[in-house]
Amino acid sequence: MGQILLLGGALLVLVAISAASVVLVTQSRKDNAKVVHTVEVENQISTLLLQIRRAESSARGYLLTSDPRFLTEHEAAAATILPDVDKLAQQSADNPLQTENVKRLRPLVEARLAEFAKAIEFAKRGDIAGGIAMLREAGASDSVRKIGEISTAMRFEEDRQFASRTATADRTQQLASVVTVAGSGLVIALAGISIFLVRRSSRARDDAVANLRDNNVNLEATIDERTADLREANDEIQRFAYIVSHDLRSPLVNIMGFTSELEELRGDIFKRIAALARAPSAVAITAGNATDTADPALEGPDKQLSEDFTEALGFIKSSIGKMDRLISAILNLTREGRREFEPVRIDMRELIEGIVSTVAHQALEAQAQIRIEPLPAIVSDRLALEQIFSNLIDNALKYLKTGVPGDIQVRGRTKLGFAIFEVIDNGRGIDAKDHQRIFELFRRAGTQDKPGQGIGLAHVRALVRRLGGTMSVASELHHGSTFTITLPIKWNISNRNKQS
Repeated sequence: MGQILLLGGALLVLVAISAASVVLVTQSRKDNAKVVHTVEVENQISTLLLQIRRAESSARGYLLTSDPRFLTEHEAAAATILPDVDKLAQQSADNPLQTENVKRLRPLVEARLAEFAKAIEFAKRGDIAGGIAMLREAGASDSVRKIGEISTAMRFEEDRQFASRTATADRTQQLASVVTVAGSGLVIALAGISIFLVRRSSRARDDAVANLRDNNVNLEATIDERTADLREANDEIQRFAYIVSHDLRSPLVNIMGFTSELEELRGDIFKRIAALARAPSAVAITAGNATDTADPALEGPDKQLSEDFTEALGFIKSSIGKMDRLISAILNLTREGRREFEPVRIDMRELIEGIVSTVAHQALEAQAQIRIEPLPAIVSDRLALEQIFSNLIDNALKYLKTGVPGDIQVRGRTKLGFAIFEVIDNGRGIDAKDHQRIFELFRRAGTQDKPGQGIGLAHVRALVRRLGGTMSVASELHHGSTFTITLPIKWNISNRNKQS
């Protein structure tokens, strides 16, 4: 942040110096132009006086020698005098004092030219002496003196302006030089600071890259180590689950066998009790009548005991069946956890239509319709996806509201490299407090009036995670449920199978 502020401030200073340099250079040009203009005015004054002297000299030469060359020279000089006065007036128009001097100078110059013309006219008539005398008298007149005074005043004024403008131009040039030198020094200083900051940033970047490289190496090593530990722990858990579930079957089989024997002995036991009840005093009980196949006629406490015994056997057999199903589910989970996923391109609409066709009879009985909207194709494991969506659609059909026609919808879309699938139903719904409970192993929510072991959704979420996705539920009690599954469009097998 400090470097940015420094560079920003330096940029502003450079802009200010550059602007000041441009202004000062422009002003210096203007001041130098004024100095040059002053010199031009002085030169014009000198030129005007020179032409007047040339006209006077050539007029005198013509009067003295009557040589026409002098007359020609005089006429040429006289022809430029008034235009020179006009030029002088134009050049000095920026100075009111000089403008006034030019106004005073013009009639005097015109009078002097008239004197020259009159003297030459005398010479042309042959009165050379009169022309010379007339020109001599005119040379001593006030017009000549005033022309000299005015030209001297104009030169003095231009000399004053020349000095003032020269001093101003010098100051401007000096200031421009100072600004230029200061700007150059500042540029050099900023260049040095920039080089220093760039080198320091480069060193910091190199250090950061080195640290990042070291951290990445350490992180990769740590990840590999943790991954190996997790894989080993996962394998151990799967082996343990397999062994436990497999070993549980042996005592369960024994229990089932002894329960069957108890059920067979039940008949003998209660036949004997019935026989004893019929002849309690004298009839001897023999093996033949004890094993009679006829149903024993029991009454009173004996009949209640028989019913209780039968009910107890029923509970035992029901519990044995449930235990057997749980063990089978655990074995299926461990087998599924060891299965390697194979990614293939899957037409999800075709896959869902296949699942719907297998539950068509169940949907017909439940008076439910299953609508499939356009679904994106993805690359993933086909068997895992079949298990995921089969479970969700089966649950949607299983937990519909009584007396309400079922409406189940499957839809999908894509976003940022992921495919988002939703299974929506209008069934019983799930209480908000049970949204996480339903994904736990052997845990179920709501009224337990449907068969199940509480494994399905836990298995589904485990499959979704192995496929690199996420799963969530949005539901309200009595208002249906929406299960959302997000999966990568192109699933990469390399990492997930290693972690599974």
